[in-house]
Amino acid sequence: MPGLNPPLYVVADVHGHRSELRGVLRDEGLVDRDGRWSGGSARLWFLGDYVDRGQDGIGVIEDVRRLAAAAEEAGGEVRALLGNHEAQLLAAHRFGTTPIPGWDEPGGFRGGWARFGGREDDLARLTPWHIDWIMSLPAVAVVDGYLLVHSDTARYLEFGSDVAAVNAAVAAAMASSDGVEWLEFCGRMSDRGAFRKAEPARPDDAVSTMLLALGGDVLVHGHSTLTKHFGVAPDDVREALRYADGRVVAIDGGVYEGGRVLLTRLA
Repeated sequence: MPGLNPPLYVVADVHGHRSELRGVLRDEGLVDRDGRWSGGSARLWFLGDYVDRGQDGIGVIEDVRRLAAAAEEAGGEVRALLGNHEAQLLAAHRFGTTPIPGWDEPGGFRGGWARFGGREDDLARLTPWHIDWIMSLPAVAVVDGYLLVHSDTARYLEFGSDVAAVNAAVAAAMASSDGVEWLEFCGRMSDRGAFRKAEPARPDDAVSTMLLALGGDVLVHGHSTLTKHFGVAPDDVREALRYADGRVVAIDGGVYEGGRVLLTRLA
């Protein structure tokens, strides 16, 4: 029944802005002044892109992992999805500047990663522990009727036709040592803009297709900033944007574009 579940929050695209993340979590009562979990039984999902662009992506990863352990002890839950920037960081680490067929970016994956906001400090501080954590992340999840994904793309369905199949295929892709396969993988994870024309709703549009295959009644994503991709002025970023006949919620507040880290309560 509605109201019986603990509160459900989502946040996406922190991009190394560690202090901003701590600030919004503190303001909502999910962490205390020292950044320790104080949310009790609340549930918090991160929708990817912890690294790149900002000062401390590795610190953000470590905070998420620490909060997950503390929340579990308190009867709450902190979970995380994979973002395209984590995939690009792993590609830069694994392949470096090796030329990749079909990828014309100077400097191989490392050159592309740097051009898309990669921070040398994140790469230098990346340890096997961080890599294992990233590789364990699912790409999609359904929670309380919300389909949670990182990117506003229907290309997740190229990985599989249900949640388990998508996440298994993503895990297999990250285990690959084939640069061409990684190029395709990163391309799928970085795609965007599939849902903006899905209004009025149609049974065959991209939103309906995603929800029918993967489950949920409302799709929630980050990846495409409210500031650049939805035309919200940075100073006006205050809340998530609902669109596509109310079936999609965009939560990337564009913190690296002058916006903010948006913490959104879904339920």
